[in-house]
Amino acid sequence: MFPEYSDQIARLKAADPEFLRLCEQHAALAQKIRNMETRIEPGTHEQIEILKKQKLLIKDSAYLVLKKEIAAKA
Repeated sequence: MFPEYSDQIARLKAADPEFLRLCEQHAALAQKIRNMETRIEPGTHEQIEILKKQKLLIKDSAYLVLKKEIAAKA
């Protein structure tokens, strides 16, 4: 998630528990989606799409926190 901001993300993960929680949720959803798409876990197309939308909302929330942090440092 956002490789161009890897340094800022590492700092935020260490300093902001809410940001860390968002990143962990995003990673967990990404893994669950991969498992469902590869049939390791059962899941319908509709379930996968719902999870993808949830993952996107989490990514958007993390991006807002990240941009606010970058703007504060500028």
